[in-house]
Amino acid sequence: MAPPLLLLQDIHLSMGTTPLLAGATLSVEPGERLALVGRNGSGKSTLLRVAAGELEPERGTRFLQPGATLRSLPQEPDFGDAPTALAYAEAGLGPNDDPYRARWLLNELGLTGEEHPARLSGGEARRCALARALAPSPDILLLDEPTNHLDLPAIAWLEKELGSFRGALVLISHDRRFLTALSRAMVWLDRGTTRRLEQGFAAFEGWRDQVLEEEEAARHKLDRQIVREEHWMRYGVTARRKRNMRRVGELADLRQRRREALRATGTVRMAASEGEGSGTLVAQMDHVTKAYGDAPPVVRDFSTRVLRRDRIGIIGPNGAGKTTLLNLLTGVLQPDSGTVRLGTGLQMVTLDQRRESLDPDISLAEALTGDKSDMVHVGGTPRHVVGYMKDFLFVPDQARTAVGVLSGGERGRLMLARAFARPSNLLVLDEPTNDLDLETLDLLEELLADYPGTVLVVSHDRDFLDRVCTSVIVAEDEGRWQEYAGGYSDMVAQRGRGVEAKAAPAARPAQAPRAAATPAAPPPSRRKLSFKQQHALDTLPARMEALQGDIATLRTALAAPDLYTRDRARFERFTTALTAKEADLAAAEEEWLELEMLREEIEAG
Repeated sequence: MAPPLLLLQDIHLSMGTTPLLAGATLSVEPGERLALVGRNGSGKSTLLRVAAGELEPERGTRFLQPGATLRSLPQEPDFGDAPTALAYAEAGLGPNDDPYRARWLLNELGLTGEEHPARLSGGEARRCALARALAPSPDILLLDEPTNHLDLPAIAWLEKELGSFRGALVLISHDRRFLTALSRAMVWLDRGTTRRLEQGFAAFEGWRDQVLEEEEAARHKLDRQIVREEHWMRYGVTARRKRNMRRVGELADLRQRRREALRATGTVRMAASEGEGSGTLVAQMDHVTKAYGDAPPVVRDFSTRVLRRDRIGIIGPNGAGKTTLLNLLTGVLQPDSGTVRLGTGLQMVTLDQRRESLDPDISLAEALTGDKSDMVHVGGTPRHVVGYMKDFLFVPDQARTAVGVLSGGERGRLMLARAFARPSNLLVLDEPTNDLDLETLDLLEELLADYPGTVLVVSHDRDFLDRVCTSVIVAEDEGRWQEYAGGYSDMVAQRGRGVEAKAAPAARPAQAPRAAATPAAPPPSRRKLSFKQQHALDTLPARMEALQGDIATLRTALAAPDLYTRDRARFERFTTALTAKEADLAAAEEEWLELEMLREEIEAG
């Protein structure tokens, strides 16, 4: 057996007075494919930082083979003073590395390299950081949530690129499909220590459940009176996975109803009932078209009907118009042509995955209750905040923990808890799986299965779409959208292919030589922004700033103590207004980004 390239032994590290790593080990051999898994907040990212040499442990040893090269992908890349994306990516190259590989990787990931780092979106920043990590072809590559903020074509490309990578790979990811494709061994970080399985992710969850059941039996033999909150949190995983069998059957029934609804011309009757439910019809679109300025339509002649209890996934590459379609479906945007009819009695809640509404200085309990009381109102029914926290895998000791010190996954769980506490019959989820661990994903899937209303979800997580959706709406070419019954895998089986990257506008001039002799070819003078586009580009920043001010005002009003119990009508009015303003801001940001990219392309050409 070859000696390890990287070896961590007996690593100890505490955060404040709380032990985080208590004797963790990690061994990485040449060419190994290793996945590091564990609960949010268990220390996975911390252990990876120790492995990268960025963090010094309190106790333990780190050994890296002399001459071995190591690169890491952090969750939050620091661009420093890099003037362009290319400069940042090239800064990771060594003296013997291919100087052209960084630009090639950026182009493969949909970037030119001339972008300013401060103006990159979350997905573009992740692509740029990936190019920097991959460019040197290191001996060891450490990746922390590499698929976050990437669209499906980028995830498929990365999966293929890492599949041919010759070095050793250590990755943290919540994407089950991604882990299954790339891992050959597993390291499970649990309660500060590590266990290793010499098989890929496909065997991990069964092995983990077996370990937990054996440990539970051993605990009962030692002391049958032991009852701890940590015990419930940990061993509840197995029970939830067994309940998944019921969810699988229910999802199959819902998919069959959705398949019949797509074929039917009449009204489909649904048997589900709710307290303050929506009507059977949630939304209906008939021959809807939507475009921005003189650009080609984002949505072209699309029709669909969303019924109560549907779970609709919206998928496509970045820039395809997923947010636009979502806003049309929920009535936030009006179509240029066609009609959108919304059902009666809709109460919509949107999950804020950017987590901007979380005040880092308040406690977890205050974030859920809205004040310093001990009660949270779930669907109008008061519950003790500690009991409600337990539903989302928090322990009682965390009730007074400041939101600012929570991990990314814990903040994601907190946002889920807040969303499900608000009265609703329509959930709109935009990338809900980012930063969530596998156990929290199981919990979210269970919550969505039991949710009596309708769910609209935008996601790039193929496994999540398979487990949740009754149908998916997929971006086709030239603004066309097509709905398929079932999840992502069902769509691929019916469509014959997955989701491809959106064709770059700059690729079109490559066909010009064949069309040069055609009199109908557009003259060069057309390569400029229209008056309407230029006006929108000039006025959108002020509009976005005004919307941000309105959103801040509404959030301040909603944070007032006992607003919900004192004036429920006002609370619901403010909530509806906040949802609309946030959707308007998202649409304005997307429109501004598209216009800015078009302007840069024209100036570069």
